[in-house]
Amino acid sequence: MHVARLRLRNFRNYRRLDVEFGPGFHLLIGGNAQGKTNLLEAVYLLAALRSFRGAPAAQLVRHGAGGFLVGAEVVSARRDSARLYWSPAERRLTLNEEPVQRLVDYYGVLRAVVFCSEDIELIKGPGARRRRFMDLLCAQANPGFLVLRRRYAEAIKSRNALLRAPSPDRRALEGFTLQAARYGREIMQFRAELVPRISQAVRSAYCAFAPEAEQAELIYRPAAREDLTEAFRRNWERDLRLRTTTAGPHRDELLILLEGRPAADYASEGQKRSLAIALRMAQAEYLAEVHGAPPVLLLDDVVGELDARRRAGLLPLLERVRRARGQVFMTCAQEPPLPPASVRPRRWEVRAGTLRALPEGCAPGS
Repeated sequence: MHVARLRLRNFRNYRRLDVEFGPGFHLLIGGNAQGKTNLLEAVYLLAALRSFRGAPAAQLVRHGAGGFLVGAEVVSARRDSARLYWSPAERRLTLNEEPVQRLVDYYGVLRAVVFCSEDIELIKGPGARRRRFMDLLCAQANPGFLVLRRRYAEAIKSRNALLRAPSPDRRALEGFTLQAARYGREIMQFRAELVPRISQAVRSAYCAFAPEAEQAELIYRPAAREDLTEAFRRNWERDLRLRTTTAGPHRDELLILLEGRPAADYASEGQKRSLAIALRMAQAEYLAEVHGAPPVLLLDDVVGELDARRRAGLLPLLERVRRARGQVFMTCAQEPPLPPASVRPRRWEVRAGTLRALPEGCAPGS
């Protein structure tokens, strides 16, 4: 899978960009605030329909413009054209020139995994980030998961609205409880099957970074230890008192352990950063296993933060992507030590919202 053509209009600091890419390793070189991360963000936006920076759509519009457009030609087993237009008055998502009616029909046309400095929050941040990580991976592997997640969220939203009412309708509350339990059980099953499969990949990836043979482990910890319907009913009075649903998949946790202890509490900053990269590597390898082809990898200034040993730990993943004719985009302020010739990158200079291919041996700015 690779992005063969990228088209941007009034996206972040890009007024207009039309560029073609081949499969392989692309190195985006430029100073701060020139548009390197914005380009990765555009690719990820088409893949996940959200910014990996967490930015709302209004912030993605170029200053002074009325809206933005991001489009791409994506090559996998077939060739697809995806376009996303957003303005305060209009939102359009099209696939092969046809409006997308159901996200489940679109999700997976472009699969991408992003590595960025904010990934450390997967280790030390709130549980919501780790739940989002599990759910993103479930959806990337099986787009039907999106339907379950939406239906569960709607049932919980309706249940919470009733819990906040002065006199909750017990019959309606029971109906939404049963709906939430039904969809919640399926979500929990997806997560329970996912975590053991990626835990070994995280362990192997982390060993490639760690200076010592430290053992990393992932454990899925559901908030409800019994049948979900029974958990909702057992917490009935507590939910009424707190006016919110206190059990269910929206409260689950993904435990990330190092040598059997919570990494958030005991790991050093360097260990946390290595664990975060290992999580992303496991995500990429899992998707390659499920779909038979690696996702597009987006590495945002992470290599510059790694020592030589940790940089070397990334090379096997980059080499596997190259052999499968996949695609990697890596940003950096200065060209890092070059990887082996087998993964020699195509170099691009990014300056003030423009992109220029650099000839072999030509330095940025020359």
